[in-house]
Amino acid sequence: MRRALLLAALPALCLTACDDQSMRVQNRYEVYGTAPLFPGGAETQTPPAGTVAQGDAAYDAGLDTPPHLDAALLARGKERYEAICTPCHGYSGHGDGMVVQRGFPPPPSYHEDRLRAAPARYFVDVITRGYGVMYPYAARVAPRDRWAIAAYIRALQLSQGARVADVPGLAEQLP
Repeated sequence: MRRALLLAALPALCLTACDDQSMRVQNRYEVYGTAPLFPGGAETQTPPAGTVAQGDAAYDAGLDTPPHLDAALLARGKERYEAICTPCHGYSGHGDGMVVQRGFPPPPSYHEDRLRAAPARYFVDVITRGYGVMYPYAARVAPRDRWAIAAYIRALQLSQGARVADVPGLAEQLP
């Protein structure tokens, strides 16, 4: 009987120990406020050397090796290029996009000899870090999509300088 009474009273005792306010009203630090608990007395702390944000290592690994070049990668590159790059670079890559037509400084044409000779890694790095007035797109474009855009830029370069003789079998089909 005493045991049953104790078991019945135990949950009631446990619930009275919970203070509903203590979880909702807690001390907190203000952004850039002082905090004597931390070294230097500042609330905002620099992460320890070598700290990598969760997921960053795997994300950055996508930049190390280009994906296999196939039709799906080029199609993805075209889709991403048209959505992200054409406002400045234009559909053909000559640097004559709509933003440029409205007064923004033109980017270099992808068809300059300097950029035709540049490796695909150069375009990926420019997308990642920015260059000149182009701001970085690292936070906006996934690593695989950066490689896809670089592959599509290379296809644009090849298409703009192509001759009929460069396309196998096409010369025989023309009148």
